[in-house]
Parts: sequence; C-alpha cells; structure tokens
Amino acid sequence: MRSQVRAADGRHLMVERFGDPRGRPVFLLHGTPGSRLGPAPRGMVLYQRRMQLIAYDRPGYGGSDRLRGRSVAHVAQDVAAIADALGLDTFAVAGRSGGAPHALACAALLPDRVTRTAALVGLAPWDADGLDWFDGMTASNVREYSTAAVDPEELAARLIPRSDAIRKDPGRLLDELRRELTDNDRMIVSDAGLRSMLLRNYREGLRTSAYGWIDDAIAFCTPWGFDPADITSPVLLWHGEQDVFSPVGHSRWLAARIPSATAAFEPAAAHFAALHALPRILTWLMRE
Repeated sequence: MRSQVRAADGRHLMVERFGDPRGRPVFLLHGTPGSRLGPAPRGMVLYQRRMQLIAYDRPGYGGSDRLRGRSVAHVAQDVAAIADALGLDTFAVAGRSGGAPHALACAALLPDRVTRTAALVGLAPWDADGLDWFDGMTASNVREYSTAAVDPEELAARLIPRSDAIRKDPGRLLDELRRELTDNDRMIVSDAGLRSMLLRNYREGLRTSAYGWIDDAIAFCTPWGFDPADITSPVLLWHGEQDVFSPVGHSRWLAARIPSATAAFEPAAAHFAALHALPRILTWLMRE
C-alpha cells in the first residue's frame, strides 16, 4: 500500500507498506542509493510472521522531497511523522548499508518508540575515534566519501551525470560495482530475480534526481547529530567480514561503543549477503 505523508516541515515523503497491515511494525530503511522498493521479504512471509514493513524514500530519493543539508539524525523526525500518520506508537527499525546509520539514529533519538534496531553492513561515524575509516574499503567508495567530505559541489558534479545514466539503464550501476565485488557478492547479485529487484530499486531511487545519493554521502561524512553510545534499546549489528563497501571494522567499532549491542560477524560473507540475512534479522526484531 502506497501513500504520501507530510513531514513536520511540510515536505512530502513517499511511503510503502508491505505485509500484514495489522501486524507488528518494522521500519525498513533502504541503502545508498536506493528507494522504498528495495530488498524485502515476500508478502506471504510477512503475513506468516504477522508483520508489516514500512519503507519510505529518504529525502531526495524517489517520490520524497529533498531536504538540503540533512544530517543522519534528521531521519528520526521523518520516521516519527510517518509513524504518527499510520497510528503507530512503537516499532522496530532495520537499516541495510546506507540505511544502517539512519536506523541507529532512530534508536538513539526515539528511545520511547523504537523497541529494537538492526543495522546491517553499515558505517561508523566519520569522526569515530580510533577507527581507520577507509581501511579495507574499495577505491570507488574511498573516492566518493573523500570528495563528499572536502568538496560537496565536486561530488554533485560527478554523481548527477552518473545518476542520469543509471536512471536510463540501472544495470550500469551493477556493472560498475561488479569490478569490485567479492566472489560472494558476485554470486548473490547474479541471481536473476534479485538482480531484477535491485534494478527496479535503483531506477526508482534516482527517478527524480541524484540528490538523495549526494545528500546521503555528505551526511555520512559530517557530524551525525547523535552518539551511538546513547542507544539503550537492543541493537543487532550484522556484518560480512569480506565486505569491501562498508568494511567490517565499522561494525566492530560500533559494537564496542553501543552498550546494548549484539554483534554477528560472518567470516565468508560480504556486502550483499545482508539480503540473505534479512529474514533472520526480522525474526530477531520481533522478539519481546
């Protein structure tokens, strides 16, 4: 079920609900770039678990208005507005890849509403003390985040034409990534059904502009607006140790600083293996 919700400042947010509308709610926050049409279990699986998933386009993606200068922390206001519009008092939150820092923001800034949080293959804060932020990261991501940190206009100049090309042919993004994929990731994204879903996700995310992608990258490389150590509700950190897009050291750093965190590290897995882990993660989120 698709709907538009007004944010507190009047922006439009495009929202999608999957599964049992009377089921226990979980916000599922998409990756970078991405959209509300990203990876999710099939509706039958959600009905069997009496669960509803709420996904939405972050500002600048898909059908959601841009919020210029947003930080990671801004996500909490938008999630709260969507929950209010849907009549949800409490909910769990899961975020994969670029959605993971945003899931942690909800846990930190909405402590009375977020019951459990899962952050899969995510990043640590840019100013993480004692972490070599780029250690183990693929060259393309090092270049993108380095540019975002020092020259946001140059980042935009790079990503706008790249997004235009991906919008016309979303397979370009997977083809670009393929050169840097591990064997584990390459096997996962070669699945025809999964590839079709990823292409639909990328096309929708970049349908109106590149600014969701641009603003995500800038937000990751500037102060997040909260301290992950302040999270008190249960958190599950999942990471494949072979990940070259969001290296596992980021989740190790977070695990050492979030008192309520449980960490699950899989030695043979990489970045896209989080798609296979998601059903297990949702089961964990549903625990009392």
